[in-house]
Amino acid sequence: MKFILGLKLGMSQIFDEKGNQIPVTIIEAGPCFVIQVKTEDKDKCTAIQLGFKKIEKSKKIKKTMRGKEFKYLKEQRIENSEQYKIGDKIDGSIFQEGEIVKVSGISKGKGFAGAVKRWEFHGRPATHGTKHEERTLGSVGCSFPERVIKGRKMPGRMGFERVTVKNLKIVKIDKENNLLAVKGAVPGRRGTLLEIRG
Repeated sequence: MKFILGLKLGMSQIFDEKGNQIPVTIIEAGPCFVIQVKTEDKDKCTAIQLGFKKIEKSKKIKKTMRGKEFKYLKEQRIENSEQYKIGDKIDGSIFQEGEIVKVSGISKGKGFAGAVKRWEFHGRPATHGTKHEERTLGSVGCSFPERVIKGRKMPGRMGFERVTVKNLKIVKIDKENNLLAVKGAVPGRRGTLLEIRG
């Protein structure tokens, strides 16, 4: 399993040999460094911990961060963790053009939203006595057990949650600058930390 951390730089477009426009997201993928290797004998699981974006200023490194002086740390469970060693470098060259990946990240936060925007409710009819209630959700309770059931779709905070987009195709790779051009959109705004799995 291929795994790397990256930052979303923004969206752009490229053209293929036939002149067709392809919308792409530019991702700065790595370089990441293996900080910790977990094995079944010692840790009861097989995983590796990756560090991304090394902290250069010494005054920003706390005592508890010694040996892990990175801005982002993520752990990924893999089957053969013994093939990695502490200090190994992982960059965008582990992927190939045309490969299918899935990308996970935190989506954009959109604040408090009503049920029409958040859950795509239809709202109330615009006539037949409806007044100032076109975008309300209507009745939320029931006769038994005379309370609102947990999980009811209601107004509330929208966005800022973990989202995974699958079946994204890598269109182009810039190995010198560790850049991936992925077809389509990925979660989050510019600068969002992404997890890319092959």
